[in-house]
Amino acid sequence: MRIGPYELRNNLIVAPMAGVTDRPFRQLCKKMGAGMAVSEMVASNSLLWGSEKTKRRANHDGEVEPISVQIAGADPKMMAEAAKYNVDQGAQIIDINMGCPAKKICNVMAGSALLQNEPLVEQILNAVVKAVNVPVTLKIRTGWDREHRNALNVLKLAEEAGIRALAIHGRTRACGYTGHAEYETIAAVKANAHIPIIANGDITTPEKAKYVLDVTGADAVMVGRAAQGRPWIFREIGHFLATGTHLLPPQVTEIHSILRAHLIELYEFYGEYTGVRMARKHISWYTKGLVGSASFRHGMNQLTSTEEQLQVVDAFFAEQAAIAPHLRYNEDDGSREAA
Repeated sequence: MRIGPYELRNNLIVAPMAGVTDRPFRQLCKKMGAGMAVSEMVASNSLLWGSEKTKRRANHDGEVEPISVQIAGADPKMMAEAAKYNVDQGAQIIDINMGCPAKKICNVMAGSALLQNEPLVEQILNAVVKAVNVPVTLKIRTGWDREHRNALNVLKLAEEAGIRALAIHGRTRACGYTGHAEYETIAAVKANAHIPIIANGDITTPEKAKYVLDVTGADAVMVGRAAQGRPWIFREIGHFLATGTHLLPPQVTEIHSILRAHLIELYEFYGEYTGVRMARKHISWYTKGLVGSASFRHGMNQLTSTEEQLQVVDAFFAEQAAIAPHLRYNEDDGSREAA
């Protein structure tokens, strides 16, 4: 799959997730088989660019190309300035957020709230594309609600503006993350598209990834929540698409190794105080389903230093290895099986 001058190594993309797809997570997912990872959204308000949070989000030191940065906002001029700012910081692809369903984003008419205002959508797309000399992509939902699915209209606006790829989450804004993603709208968009279409929503297993690619005809799939604590899902999907067979689930010892390396990257990226707090949710995701993980996670939330956190994580996985040294954990169904 190609986005502008960038040929992706495969058609597996990490979805932008606020508070999750920071540089350490993006790098890890790329290492584990993702062809591209989109950053968590950066606000278009220039007053925030000097904040530590925004500086971290604009930090791409050593990141594997292509570097895709998502921007969010509702003012065409501010979005254009945000695009230029992030390109100056190293962004090679700018992604426009018109898919986030969060109330705090929609309440300021950004994210998926923009789908209610197609003239404003057109203005923002044109402003951003004209502002930068890198490819611009767009992420949307199928519409504002079930009665107002307008993804086909947005596709037309996007193509006319020069958008280079369109990612679609198979829910409306009103659906949030409830129910099941529907792929009929994505299929209809793909059938009418002249740019790459990326399908997103409920892609949790290799089989589901293949199914979504088959039924939508999409050029790529975008995986979000299913990669939390499970970055190896990309190598699993890639292997299944290539061979039709499954890789063995990771051994608990490998989960420990991946988690430990991830924690060290988080500590280095955020520093002691924030690093420990950012690590908690990742530790929770990685250990879900393992023996004694509920009480372990509760205790983890009481720790305040990186040293303590690593020691307790190491001790927990040592216990797991002692229980069954060759145990593999299958997240798909919560089962554990001997290798």
